[in-house]
Amino acid sequence: MGRPAGPLSAHLPPLVMGTATFNTQFNPDPYALPTTELVHRALASGVSAFDTSPYYGPAEELLGRALATDYVRANHPRESYRILTKVGREHASSFDYSPEWVRVSIKRSLQRLHTEYLDLVYCHDVEFVSPAEVLQAVRELRRIRDEEGTIRYVGISGYPIDVLCELAEMVLRETGEPLDAVMSYAHFTLQNTSLLTRALPRLLEAGVDVVPNASPLGMGLLRRQGVPIGSQGDFHPSPAGLRGAIQKAAEWADSQGERIEVVAIRYALERWLREATEAGASGPPPLVPSAGIEKVSSNRENKPVHGRLGVSVMGVSNVGELNETLRVWHSILDGLDTAPASASDDANWSRTRRQQILTIAQGIQSILGSEWVDYAWESPGPGFVNSLPESHLEAKAKAGSG
Repeated sequence: MGRPAGPLSAHLPPLVMGTATFNTQFNPDPYALPTTELVHRALASGVSAFDTSPYYGPAEELLGRALATDYVRANHPRESYRILTKVGREHASSFDYSPEWVRVSIKRSLQRLHTEYLDLVYCHDVEFVSPAEVLQAVRELRRIRDEEGTIRYVGISGYPIDVLCELAEMVLRETGEPLDAVMSYAHFTLQNTSLLTRALPRLLEAGVDVVPNASPLGMGLLRRQGVPIGSQGDFHPSPAGLRGAIQKAAEWADSQGERIEVVAIRYALERWLREATEAGASGPPPLVPSAGIEKVSSNRENKPVHGRLGVSVMGVSNVGELNETLRVWHSILDGLDTAPASASDDANWSRTRRQQILTIAQGIQSILGSEWVDYAWESPGPGFVNSLPESHLEAKAKAGSG
């Protein structure tokens, strides 16, 4: 397949289903989740991109199993959806960006996902390794893209936005080719908007085509019930002070007749969709109604409605969460300035709701105050040491000898 003719932004849709939730960090037993049903319903609703990673436990396997069913093969040919995965991070404290392991990881992902090619591959959580390691991994991914054709686009992902910007600038400077995508998470939310205010201008200057915003709930921080607790226990790196402030804000939102997670999802999805268009995508947004969704856009054709739209990655664990996400998404699309005239009632409702959300968001941010608005936790945390287990080294040696 080789290097694609057009930019990533022409092929990626603005809403991507994330699968980090198919993981023991977020759920006690990922195998008990209705993952195949979720993927099938997402596809039937027009969601045409899925983000995963080897680091997300069984997520690649579960996603691949869902995509390999007779239903998907009969109704959704491979070219109709995008698969996004990652290389480099294997476990919480295990990173391998070597060209040898990049090759192993790509082959393994192709097998797990039952596909002949990957649409986008990120170097995962780049802040945990050196810039030199990131550069060699990017070069190897591009070699695979150009010589083997099993990768279409290459990007990086991570948490600290300054590191992401520096690495994007380095890749352009050292290779003469910009990254196709740079994804951060929990950096455009109710609590932290620095991906837009600080990072986006630098990433655009570095020639990055698409900047997806992942985890609009801040890895589950912006929820009334607090951070999710899976079988790995409390993994969330946020400090107690921030959690306490979020709890106070959630209680205030309750008093206003709102749930903080509902406000957070709509706030992040809508603002990023509207304000990150320069680094957005123009693939078809999901506009097909899903079972259980009462309010959907009246534009039933699966066509772009606004050119480039800011890209968001949204993870779900059950059908109710999927339907709620799509309901909000459809309502946001209804309120776009280019929404069709036949959707005027829905458009008016959506625009009114947008103002309500912005008002509630301002109240929440005032409760968080200057101490916690735009606060970012340290990543990696103090004392981090990269440690590759013996099993990883054995697998790498076996692959090299084979």
